[in-house]
Amino acid sequence: MTTPPTASASSPLGAAPPVQVDEASGTVLLRTADSAYVLRADRAAGTVRHVHWGDPLPLADAVLLPVWAEHDNSFAGRWDGVEEYPHEGGARFGVPALEVRFADGSSPVEATVQDMALLADDHLVIRLHDRVRPLSWHLHYRVPAGGDMIERWAEFTHTGTGDDGDILLLRHDCAHWPMPRRSGWRLGAVHGGWSAEGRLERSRLAVGETALGSRRGHTSHHANPWVSLDPGDTGEEHGDVWTVALAASGSWRITAQRTAAGRVSVAVGEGHEGTELRLAPGQSHRTAVSLGLHTAHGFGAAGRAFHRHLREHVLPHPRELRPVLYNSWEATSFQVSEDNQIALARHAAELGAELFVLDDGWFGGREDDRSGLGDWTPHPGRFPRGLRPLADEVRRLGMAFGLWVEPEMVNADSELYRRHPDWVLHTPDRAATELRNQLVLDFSRPEVTTWALETLRRLVEEASVDFLKWDFNRSFTEAGARGSGPDARRVHVEHARGLYHVLDQLRSSFPQLRIEACAGGGGRVDPGILHRTDQVWTSDNTDAVDRLTIQHGFSQVYPACVMSAWVTDSPNPLTGRSVPLRFRFHSAMAGVLGLGGDLTRWTAAERAEAAELIRAYKDIRPVVQHGRQFRLLAPEEGPLTAVQYVAEDGDRVVVLVWRPSTGFGPEPPPLRLRGLPPEARYRDEDTGLERSGATLTGFGLPLPALPPGDCASALVRLRRVEPGAGAPVGEPSASAVLPGGPG
Repeated sequence: MTTPPTASASSPLGAAPPVQVDEASGTVLLRTADSAYVLRADRAAGTVRHVHWGDPLPLADAVLLPVWAEHDNSFAGRWDGVEEYPHEGGARFGVPALEVRFADGSSPVEATVQDMALLADDHLVIRLHDRVRPLSWHLHYRVPAGGDMIERWAEFTHTGTGDDGDILLLRHDCAHWPMPRRSGWRLGAVHGGWSAEGRLERSRLAVGETALGSRRGHTSHHANPWVSLDPGDTGEEHGDVWTVALAASGSWRITAQRTAAGRVSVAVGEGHEGTELRLAPGQSHRTAVSLGLHTAHGFGAAGRAFHRHLREHVLPHPRELRPVLYNSWEATSFQVSEDNQIALARHAAELGAELFVLDDGWFGGREDDRSGLGDWTPHPGRFPRGLRPLADEVRRLGMAFGLWVEPEMVNADSELYRRHPDWVLHTPDRAATELRNQLVLDFSRPEVTTWALETLRRLVEEASVDFLKWDFNRSFTEAGARGSGPDARRVHVEHARGLYHVLDQLRSSFPQLRIEACAGGGGRVDPGILHRTDQVWTSDNTDAVDRLTIQHGFSQVYPACVMSAWVTDSPNPLTGRSVPLRFRFHSAMAGVLGLGGDLTRWTAAERAEAAELIRAYKDIRPVVQHGRQFRLLAPEEGPLTAVQYVAEDGDRVVVLVWRPSTGFGPEPPPLRLRGLPPEARYRDEDTGLERSGATLTGFGLPLPALPPGDCASALVRLRRVEPGAGAPVGEPSASAVLPGGPG
């Protein structure tokens, strides 16, 4: 048996490695910066038991911790909620992480622990296999350096020969996360719909199974693949919280289970019920990664821990500042032309935009949303000289050039569909449902992804494209992979993996290319897609008031540096709400600022104010995009909403305050800031007033003056001023913001 090196049970807590093993007891301790996760391999019982997940403790104590056991009776699920990776079989009545169907139609699994091994000092694998059937599965645990995250995934292998037949994986979760014993539990998640994403809700976890997920082929607007659990008394900056998430961009399912005995656990996996995967002899399947963390310092600390992990271990270019972009969609819709795009580009450049993005309508026979998708060549009537003249003019104006594409979709009225009608997701004897007058190309098929990659490479090269806005405007229907068989619905998992292949290869070919993920807004947001893109279009709803709620839910897991937000026209084209320009800017400045209105219709005064606000955003951009975020006041919980950002070096602080509507009542109290050293002193960069960190966090920041009426807002900038403070943060050039751009 291969065993990892044994750590001394008396090792000091602060000097211990991230993965420690006591070989005699089979106990494993995973240590993050501020938490501990303990499991124990029980070879006699053929399982891996969960022991502890919470505050740090030493290995010497972990070895002595008991495994939770309830009263034993013939009706008890003695393993439910206490195994690291439960399977179907034996006295197990809870949610299985692994469920199979062998060639003879049977499903029970009888596990044997083969061994444990350290693949690196931060990466543990536990190998199990069925006692008599040809199936093995490996449980992986990794502790990325410097944070509080644990990464988990599983690998399955059919170890038999052709005589054994195929094995169907009916449920193949990435991880099962048991929770500690608490008297009560509250479940947190986001819900919503198109243009109403990110509605945060926390509610009591009921006894039984609570399932969240997507059957749509993408993560969806209606939920997002993460949940939090807390004992019911946790707040923004205090109390225990456990958060688990899934790094996968197809269909998914998270099931929180609470047994009558009080055991609570969360199972996380790709696909949903009915998404089987077939393993032929010798074949393997590796799941996506699930992320889990514990903190004792509230939902804010959990969010900041996720932000840090995504920046340090997931995003491809986390240190870059995202550019201020202009997108032409709301100005011209499908009626684009070389002339009107150049006119918009000139206005955008005057305001200070650094990236110009040509949106839908530029290609094929695209007259509206009924035609042209799939034919990715410039529209001959609108761009008779191709895209290069527009791209060259955009660069002459000092901006990088971006382009909207939707490579996973096709219109029936297109040359591509007429050549390859079999490339779409469909069931041959059923009618293909069109949504938004389009069908979905099957990216689980190599010939389709090969076409997409070759097409995009040509497009990027011919127009020297710096940035792609990658859209996805409908969910799956009639989704069956090519060929018959019981696992045709594997496309709900494999389509996203085909997408990953295209993105990975495209970025390898063009290292300067940056990509924004979009799915009708926030319909595909998760750590898996963020590993291959630079930012996401948060929502198609650009109403600055609605965005405060959407952005609050988004920030629970995802950092400001990936949250694309636009300033568009007023009244808002979706809601009809009239909002002052300053409020619209302040709402969008909480993330990656963009412009999306018809600049040709803005007044000279509006353009001057916009240019001033863009300059202000460029000044605070390093703090907003790279700093630590503190949600001071949540939307809809009072008259004000406020968010604070603290620079990485602590020398600058940015506070954004919004009052969506006025009402009679006393003035709100000062804003108590967070994360500031009490001995430091900070100067308001606009008023010159100085206050200590102790005053700003204890008494609070006096509310900035807000203009009268609805939709009032303010930006406050503070700079540390005591001796030894760092130099002011400079603004990088446009080329430093977006490689491949001008400069």
